[in-house]
Amino acid sequence: MTPVELSRTVLRAVRRAVDVGELSVAVPASVAVTPPGPGGCGDYATNVALRLAGPAALPALEVADILLPYLAGAPGVAGVTVTGPGFLNIALEGEASTGLVEEILELGERYGYGDSLAGQVVELRVPYDTRAEVVADTLVRIVATQGGRAEVQHAEPVNLRPVPAPEDPAPLGADAARWALLHPAPHDRPRISADHLLQRESNPLFRVRYAHARTRALRRNAAALGFTRAPHDVGVGEGGALLDARPAGASTGTLGASDTHGSAHSSTRDTRGSAHGSTRATHDTRATHHTRDAQGMHATREPHGTQAPAPLTSPAPPTPHQADLLVALAEYPHVLRVAARHRGPDRLARQLVVVADAVLGFQHVVLPFGDEKPSAAHRARLALAEAAGTVLAGGLSLLGISAPEYL
Repeated sequence: MTPVELSRTVLRAVRRAVDVGELSVAVPASVAVTPPGPGGCGDYATNVALRLAGPAALPALEVADILLPYLAGAPGVAGVTVTGPGFLNIALEGEASTGLVEEILELGERYGYGDSLAGQVVELRVPYDTRAEVVADTLVRIVATQGGRAEVQHAEPVNLRPVPAPEDPAPLGADAARWALLHPAPHDRPRISADHLLQRESNPLFRVRYAHARTRALRRNAAALGFTRAPHDVGVGEGGALLDARPAGASTGTLGASDTHGSAHSSTRDTRGSAHGSTRATHDTRATHHTRDAQGMHATREPHGTQAPAPLTSPAPPTPHQADLLVALAEYPHVLRVAARHRGPDRLARQLVVVADAVLGFQHVVLPFGDEKPSAAHRARLALAEAAGTVLAGGLSLLGISAPEYL
């Protein structure tokens, strides 16, 4: 992970803390990460907690304690330590982030489901309006992912009134019509036009559905080449490069014909800024020993508590967009929670676009080139691509939009 990527990860931690109401501050435009000073530890340090202490009306140490679990749960972060008046010291990891991929593949489209609204009944009172009814229908499914139950009724006083569509979206067809109504924020007027039907890069719905179709095509192509996914095979190194963890000479598989349905080429797009993972590490502000979350990341207040990254083996070529894809997938459960809590299906739609753009940048390095034989790195890349396809399919299903196998 580069300093620029780490800076974006810190900013994302601040945004998440603000989103859930743990901090009440304006998110800064940028934060600095530098090598630790005297008394520091780890690879980098940031003074963001000290900067936000005044606006938040909280001690800097308390701000640091709020941000710590969000940072400790980010992909690529091995540990976070609070030192001095509130500096966050960050140690970067070199081991594989396979836990996330394994979790997605194991849970399938139920990845991201939780219990933050368990036992709660969410009343949605909507006007007689097409957009309001589509938003409410989608929220029923999103709220259910968090263990709640949404009840929709036409009654006063209305508590869900998105800006109505300027015209009937039905001529766009079911999928495009729902996207046109759900993708804009509730306070924005939806755009009802044939642009939602265009199969080109400028259409976010097309990018999302095409990215899903590409992940399925990659799986078919890999089967034709004689190999399948294996998330255990590689690690993630600096800058998101894949690291081959298999011994030299491991079996590779046989070359074969590729899938003709998956041969379309898409334009590579850059996502704007990295997201960070949504899994929070367990943290007790009174403890001075390490705590470990489900993905094996560390958080501590003890200056010398961080552990050195595990040794890595020979690196494979860098993979564009892999780091962005990992953090976009890790953030998905958080996005679902926020969408359910704030009644915002648009948040889910926009996150699917982030995942799709990362997939379309990453897809070109999943399969072997030319006479290259499938390797451990290819198997791990395939696992990541399949995990992304699972998230895209699950998210589209929640929005009530189909996820085609071929496009």
